Amino acid sequence: MSRMRDEIRQQPETLARTLSSGLKSIEKFRAAMSRNRPRLVVLAARGTSDNAAQFGRYLIEITTGIPVALAAPSIHTIYEAKLDYTGALVAGISQSGESTDTNIVLEQAKAAGAVTVGITNESGSAMAKIADHLLLVRAGPEKSVAATKTYTGQLMQLYLLAYALGAKLRIADLQAIPDLAASALSLEQQVWDLAGRYRFMHHAVVVGRGLNYSNAFEFALKLMETCYVVAERFSAADLLHGPIAMVEPNFPAFLFTPAGPIWTSMRETLQKLKEITAETFVITDRRNPQASGQGQRAITIPVRIPEIYTPIPYIIPAQLFSAALAIEKNLDPDRPRTLSKITRTL
Repeated sequence: MSRMRDEIRQQPETLARTLSSGLKSIEKFRAAMSRNRPRLVVLAARGTSDNAAQFGRYLIEITTGIPVALAAPSIHTIYEAKLDYTGALVAGISQSGESTDTNIVLEQAKAAGAVTVGITNESGSAMAKIADHLLLVRAGPEKSVAATKTYTGQLMQLYLLAYALGAKLRIADLQAIPDLAASALSLEQQVWDLAGRYRFMHHAVVVGRGLNYSNAFEFALKLMETCYVVAERFSAADLLHGPIAMVEPNFPAFLFTPAGPIWTSMRETLQKLKEITAETFVITDRRNPQASGQGQRAITIPVRIPEIYTPIPYIIPAQLFSAALAIEKNLDPDRPRTLSKITRTL
């Protein structure tokens, strides 16, 4: 068994541990934020953590009304621009807490008037020492180069960050997420059985929208780094604005299709892909039985999930698929070529 597969299986426990630990201090943080509500939130990250930041942007804007920006670290590290962060909250997201450029953003934002937050899996990291507030992911050691349990742990902490900023999220609903993750894991054999069909896949598109837009990026990244598949990622709207022209008959298309506000758009995208006779593969849950019927292949998580809580359980079948496909291709998902666990860039 690969380490990646083992770490995917650890996610229900990781999520429960991360949430339980975070709840011990979140009310104090929430009270502080209510007294000094930020006018802007900036999220700084790279790689998988940047995909988590995409989720954080949608979640925080939808649930709090506070505008969110994704930092461009090179503005600080290469162009050496001086930004005014007065009244802003700046959160750095990094599995290791040692991402050089992310930490520089956090450090300079703090000096320029921001309240800073660190979301990391390492309590002794540079990021943990810089940040005013630490939201610690309790994933334990992650040995596979491909991040899995740290990604979902970051999403869990972003729920808590949104809660601290005033989002009307029920703690009981957050406490149900580990069980939703376990439901997704119950489909492991089904996902593994489907992966063999895609053994010779070299190109694909991954499509999501709204709260699952981040998962389109993360699934594509996993396909690229563990399976060496050229995976383009799009929102449904962006795909239909031009890139769909590259899709041919039998071209693999993976779609995240929860029930809710985005379903109309995702259904239209599925219909367009069916007209082209692309090969469609949907990830959904029992709350949206229409999606299961419209995709040629479907992974349906066997519970009903409100859209706002779908991102964590939905990415788990995608992680499992990437791990399985790497094995089908005789690749080692734990040690992708030319990659290392910690990447430091400026």
